[in-house]
Amino acid sequence: MKHRTSVADFYDQAAVEQVYLVEIADLLRRATGAAEVYVFDHTLRVEDEAKRRTHGTRLPVSVAHNDYTEASALQRVREVLAPETAERFLAGRFAIVNVWRSFGASPERFPLAVADGRTVLQTDYVTIDLVYPDRTGEVYYTAHSSGQRWFYFSPMQPNEAMLFKCFDSACDGRTRYTAHTGFANPHAPTDTPPRESIEVRTLLYFA
Repeated sequence: MKHRTSVADFYDQAAVEQVYLVEIADLLRRATGAAEVYVFDHTLRVEDEAKRRTHGTRLPVSVAHNDYTEASALQRVREVLAPETAERFLAGRFAIVNVWRSFGASPERFPLAVADGRTVLQTDYVTIDLVYPDRTGEVYYTAHSSGQRWFYFSPMQPNEAMLFKCFDSACDGRTRYTAHTGFANPHAPTDTPPRESIEVRTLLYFA
């Protein structure tokens, strides 16, 4: 989607938290019709090693995956929302939607690819444990199958944002996950600058 932000420096944590996350919640309400949007996490992913050390950012992920499983999506709702709110979300329809944006000169050296969810079989999703010091979560790694179709948006601009759904509690035939991964683009010019991107994770409630 076209989406202009008033944030000029994404390494400014206060600007991201006070301005950008509010902008993203508003974008998602307008784009999806959700009754409520709750932003619970954001991550900067940067290839440049010097910037990573200075700002404490992460490298882009280069394994095909979906952020949540049937179990971990429910667990995440209960972890980030107050108990009464969590139970209300779980009793209705909710979704987990990520919003990805390149804020550097170009994302072309290591862009984000997403799979057409209609072409990924349920058996392609493999449950993997993520063990943290204080909790254990789950993600789906995505095994290859011949019918999968993968895409990326080339070349994304700073005034564009990609919305992709990592979980949908509705089981009515619609796509419920989005397999995605960063990848080294063999067609990028050798002088393409390192990728700098921000990803915001949100919970959406549909009344």
